[in-house]
Amino acid sequence: MKKAMIAMSGGVDSSVAAYLITRQGYDAVGVTMNLHHDEDTGVTAENSCCTTKDIEDARSVAEHLGIPYHVYNYTDNFKSNVIERFVDAYRNGRTPNPCIDCNRYIKFDRLMKKAKELGFDYVVTGHYAITEYDENSGRYLLKKAVDDSKDQSYVLYSLTQEQLKHILFPLGSMSKAEARKIAEEQDFINADKRDSQDICFVPDGDYARFIEEWCGLTFDNGNFVDLDGNFIAQHKGIINYTIGQRKGLGIAAKAPYYVVSKNLETNEVVLGSNDDLFSSELTATDVNLISVEKLTEPMRVKAKVRYKQRETDATITPLENGNVSVVFDEPQRAIAPGQAVVFYDGDIVVGGGTIV
Repeated sequence: MKKAMIAMSGGVDSSVAAYLITRQGYDAVGVTMNLHHDEDTGVTAENSCCTTKDIEDARSVAEHLGIPYHVYNYTDNFKSNVIERFVDAYRNGRTPNPCIDCNRYIKFDRLMKKAKELGFDYVVTGHYAITEYDENSGRYLLKKAVDDSKDQSYVLYSLTQEQLKHILFPLGSMSKAEARKIAEEQDFINADKRDSQDICFVPDGDYARFIEEWCGLTFDNGNFVDLDGNFIAQHKGIINYTIGQRKGLGIAAKAPYYVVSKNLETNEVVLGSNDDLFSSELTATDVNLISVEKLTEPMRVKAKVRYKQRETDATITPLENGNVSVVFDEPQRAIAPGQAVVFYDGDIVVGGGTIV
């Protein structure tokens, strides 16, 4: 009998994933990763995942399913590989995606190593995505979920062949509504639980406050300038602003201003019009390829630079240093360094990288 370790966050999705895996006859155990202390981040059960209440909910579902349950403490790993990366990116003018780092360094690295160490064949999560083995190429594929509105393949682009070989995504072929219906039918304690926000350790969405408190630093006021470097107004610290931002600038003007770029050396935030946000090219680093072993020549793909964006036509070209050049057929809005660009061939994830 195959053994499966189920990552249970305390939410509906991972609970239903656990139910489906036990129904399929796997020798299953449920585990929750304790990633941060509630008091350290100000997180409450009402606005985030990974809280003490979530652990209680996961334990309740595991007991309901009759499977063993354990909690693993990965707070130090989460701090160094997710929170510190998040803070460092903002301090250096980038826009990070901590969910991608959590998948890459915690769920499918630390937890997968633990599963292998304990003799488990698979790690199971509640992600909406599909894995498949392609006989023709001899490669494991990552594909988009059937429910396009819930597809999470974007945040999973860093998965390796070895990891994909040992991952199960039971929810990939169903909708969120179907998953919630199963939770209700099974009378799970969390059946009506709402989805958590994206960044679990910033409960109120105030990234600047979190970073200042985490670092014990304050960030100096500086200047808003136009594209020609002309002074517009003062800003309240460069970490308060992200590429494409319009609200919260505190500037009265005839036409709305948008954050176009940031200059850390001069502590300036460059503002422009919405049209100034569009660009057709980017360079990606730290590239991971899934459907192909390597990129040797230009390749036509669909690509997207944000999680909630529709992918669009582009050409990717390998560069000498292992980076990839991405040229879009049509200009894309607010391409932000630090975010991920992910490449698709239909429903198949070709790969992705970090925008520089």
